[in-house]
Amino acid sequence: MKSYTLTNGLEIPAIGFGTWQIPDGQEAYDSVSYALEVGYTHVDTAQIYGNEVSVGKAIADSKLDRSAIFLTTKIWNDKADYDSAAASIDESMKKLGVDYLDLLLIHWPNPAGIRDNIGYEARNAAVWSAMEDAYEAGKVKAIGVSNFMPHHLEALLETAEIKPMVNQIMLAPGCTQDELVALCQEHDILLEAYSPLGTGTIFGNPVVEAMAERYGKTVAQVALAWSLHKGFLPLPKSVTPANIKANLDIFDFELSDEDIKVLDVLEGLKTQTNPDHTNF
Repeated sequence: MKSYTLTNGLEIPAIGFGTWQIPDGQEAYDSVSYALEVGYTHVDTAQIYGNEVSVGKAIADSKLDRSAIFLTTKIWNDKADYDSAAASIDESMKKLGVDYLDLLLIHWPNPAGIRDNIGYEARNAAVWSAMEDAYEAGKVKAIGVSNFMPHHLEALLETAEIKPMVNQIMLAPGCTQDELVALCQEHDILLEAYSPLGTGTIFGNPVVEAMAERYGKTVAQVALAWSLHKGFLPLPKSVTPANIKANLDIFDFELSDEDIKVLDVLEGLKTQTNPDHTNF
């Protein structure tokens, strides 16, 4: 497995197994167990996914040492101050059955519930402070954010003692977020690509299908190779064993610069949700 190196020197596997929309219970347990069996060493979950217990059980029951697995979870929108964020870190660790997290993220930067009172700047600063303390205490090996647009990131950078190491955002063919990507790269913030297959909207696209045929790869593998070419870390999700395994088979080919440009401007695919306009 190839890896990226975060600003604090921590290595993070270059592809992760996403668990969004995989319900807690047997399905989550089986999917994560199989992913670990076929070679994934990086698992991404979140409090709001509701599957931390099953994800943790699959990790515990695997043949891998805990130190060989890179585990990420995220603080949900209802945590709006230092104390609630600190408590939620301990809660996630308990559900996952681990004594440390490899990566902890703020899930969304501007929850609907705080917009008319404390505002996103104060909320994110308070939650981030709890994350910094967890990092200093060794509970968390790396800290970062998710869905942060340039103005959210710039506000946090003004108050943060520790700079975010990761920003997990929607990145996929047709969704390049150039301004945000440039800002993150300027600050050495690794970009993780959630929904790297455009939440499935890339399937059935004739341009990508033809491209995949030329490379002798699947549509999903082409999309994931696009992420790697950009220096992003894709987090594909699947509950189908064949697809889980195939999504790892992306390190033996590279897309041409011309094909990258074609994928950059695909139209009609899913794009980033505006975090300032969500209803959650």
